[in-house]
Amino acid sequence: MQRDASTRPSLLLRVRDAGDEAAWSQFVAIYTPLIFGFCRGRGLNETDSSDVTQEVLKAVAGALPRFQYEPGRSTFRNWLFTVVRSKLNNFITAQARWPKPAGQTTLQQFAEVAEAGSDEEAWRREHQSHLVRWAADQICSEYKEGTWQAFWRTSVLGQDPEQVAGELGLSVNAVYIARSRVTSRLKEVIEALGDPLDGLEGFAHA
Repeated sequence: MQRDASTRPSLLLRVRDAGDEAAWSQFVAIYTPLIFGFCRGRGLNETDSSDVTQEVLKAVAGALPRFQYEPGRSTFRNWLFTVVRSKLNNFITAQARWPKPAGQTTLQQFAEVAEAGSDEEAWRREHQSHLVRWAADQICSEYKEGTWQAFWRTSVLGQDPEQVAGELGLSVNAVYIARSRVTSRLKEVIEALGDPLDGLEGFAHA
């Protein structure tokens, strides 16, 4: 019998067990695109972003067993940000000592990264958008197309529920019910990570 999601250990608790390779693989699959995208958004090229991402993952793997999980608080998001910022700063310091060939990250870009690296609000937004979209990918096959479109178009694309209802051949009430059902399931999947969001209200149009 499958246990209820609320009774299963969160992913962030499972990855503290060095023997749980499946948990670490899932963690890497979820968080690598977030870290890589954050680096790219701060001016690093693909190669440099990959290098920094790998350094972050190495640091996280070593530190996670000591990470203190606190349910109900976004402490992991903030902790991960400090690791990402630290590795970005280390990379910038090391690379700034050497001239860069054409096509690689420039000193000007390094300066921009150093400034952007402290942007916690940007990290919060990117973290939230990424986890919502990851969770959406996990659950979209659980719903009929009309139910999913009612949720996606009203909650993510920000379209008017009455317009969506008319185009999908549903009642407005059915659209609201579909949105509520999918949103609840989305929250459940994200909460199972142990990396809670501040709320889902900020992901529309993400």
